[in-house]
Amino acid sequence: MRIPLIAGNWKMNKKPSEAKEFAEQLKEALGIKVNVEILICPPFTALSQVAWMLRDSNIKLGGQNMHWETKGAFTGEISGEFLVECGCQYVILGHSERRQYFGETDEVVNKKIVTALSLNLNPIFCIGESLAEREANQTFVVIKKQLDGGLINITNISNIVIAYEPVWAIGTGKTATPEQANEVHAFIRETITQKFGKDSANDLRILYGGSVTPENIDSLMLQDGIDGVLVGGASLKLESFLRIINFHTQ
Repeated sequence: MRIPLIAGNWKMNKKPSEAKEFAEQLKEALGIKVNVEILICPPFTALSQVAWMLRDSNIKLGGQNMHWETKGAFTGEISGEFLVECGCQYVILGHSERRQYFGETDEVVNKKIVTALSLNLNPIFCIGESLAEREANQTFVVIKKQLDGGLINITNISNIVIAYEPVWAIGTGKTATPEQANEVHAFIRETITQKFGKDSANDLRILYGGSVTPENIDSLMLQDGIDGVLVGGASLKLESFLRIINFHTQ
C-alpha cells in the first residue's frame, strides 16, 4: 500500500528564525500522525535549525535542489552530502522553476537523481508540461520525454517519488482538474510499468503539484492515482498546510 506523502516546498521563503518557529508550531500541532508521511523543504540556510527542531518528530526534511557533484569548485551550489549531514531524507529535483529560470535539462536532472540515490537521498523527480504544450495536445509526449531523460541509467526506482506539476498551474491559481491530473498520473504509471515492471510501478508514489490548496485537496486525494501532493504557497501558512495534511477522502 502506498502511504500518501504531503510535501511542502517553501521555495525562497522563510528566514531561519521563521522556519524554526514554523517547524516547532507544525510539530506541536500534529503530534503523532502516522497515516500520512509529512515532508517540509525549507531554504538551505534554514535546514540545520529545522532539522534540530524536528529531531524527535516523524516529520521528514528535504532539500529544494542539489548539484550532481558531491564537492568541488562550484560556487554557490549545494552538495547532496551537505543535505544528508543536515538531516535531509529527500531532495526536490527537476522542479519547473529550475528548468525555466536556470536552464536545467533532462540530462542535468538525471545526473542529480543518480547522485541523490547514491547518497540514499530520496529524489522527488518533478515533471510537467507548459500551457502551450497542453493546448497543442503534447502533454503525454512531454511527460514521456522527461521520464525517459530523467531516468536514464537508473535500474531501481524504489526510492524515487515522481511529482507531476503542470507548469501552467504552479503559482498561478489554476489547477488541473482532479480528472486531468489523474489521467496524467495513470500515463506516468503505465510508462513506468513499461520501463521498470508492474511491481515497481505499483509501489511508485506519484504526487500532484500546482496550486494545491485547502479547497481542492480533498477532491485531488479522492483520485486513485494521486498518492499525495507537493505544495507551494499553501505550505507557508500553518492553518492551510494542516488542512492539506488532514485531507478527507470520505
